[in-house]
Amino acid sequence: MLLAVITMAACKNSPPANVAATVNGRAITFSDLDKTYKSQYTATTENVNDDLTSIQRLEVLRSLIDNEIMQQRAEKSGLMATDADVETKLNELRAPYTKEQFDQQLKSRAMTVDELKVQLRKDLSVQKLFNKEITSKINITDLDVSGFYAANRKNFNLAEPQIHLMQIVVTPVADANARNLKGDKAKTDEEARKKIQALEARLKQGQDFAMLAQNYSEDPNTAANGGDLGYVPESALEKTGPELYKLILSLQPAQLSTIVKSQDGYRIFKMISREPAGQRELSDPRVQQSIRENLLTRKDQLLKSAYYEVARNEAKIANYVARSVMDTAGKSGK
Repeated sequence: MLLAVITMAACKNSPPANVAATVNGRAITFSDLDKTYKSQYTATTENVNDDLTSIQRLEVLRSLIDNEIMQQRAEKSGLMATDADVETKLNELRAPYTKEQFDQQLKSRAMTVDELKVQLRKDLSVQKLFNKEITSKINITDLDVSGFYAANRKNFNLAEPQIHLMQIVVTPVADANARNLKGDKAKTDEEARKKIQALEARLKQGQDFAMLAQNYSEDPNTAANGGDLGYVPESALEKTGPELYKLILSLQPAQLSTIVKSQDGYRIFKMISREPAGQRELSDPRVQQSIRENLLTRKDQLLKSAYYEVARNEAKIANYVARSVMDTAGKSGK
């Protein structure tokens, strides 16, 4: 009888087959854990640290548990993403790549298109949940903005003039890291020169600079955001060389540069605005926008952290991997 009791207790504490954790009775399998782990930690070495691997797997499982909690909340609230939502997001992800490049991206993550769609549906559903439960409830008041400015006034004092620039880049080499919406890349210097001349002609006809940059620019760092370089201090521009420095300083707001030949190809710049050195006052709309975005991000992060903690406390979670680590602690040396 004692043996039967011990056997029953052991069975009761044993995790279900192939289950790494459960959230409110719904299983997260070891297959899910292994696939997600491999997609995040693709690099391997000969001397793998078992403890480090275990730490990483626990972190990945914690993320899967959190995602499952939020997924269940989205389902309960009727906020699941539709097929149209998923297709729209999938098309956005495909846009910067050729079919071959996109397939290679999936292969490197050991995912199929159907598996990606499942993940996108989960992510978009959780995003809808956050928008309803968190983002929609955040209100940044004028008093919040003025208070932040008063406490951080010195941070709005520019030590030197800055210039807001955009650029379109064309190179004579088809860089694998360079992506644009059209998948268009020059392969020789002659192709690059003809391409930049064609883009210059379209800009002079009044076509949108940002759209052309997204579609055709070959700079991997700025093409996706329309060629926007942000605000560049004059001291940083000086390092580009005297001729380019002089050319950029000669531009007026909204003015285009001529085609600039450089070692890595061809560029066209557009001057957006100049920001003089000195104190930027609260009355400046750009200062207010910057502060609102900063406060919104902070508040959003705070509320999400709190929301996760409350959701975890209310969920019934069984983490069998963590339990196994604790059960085997110290036994390896015996």
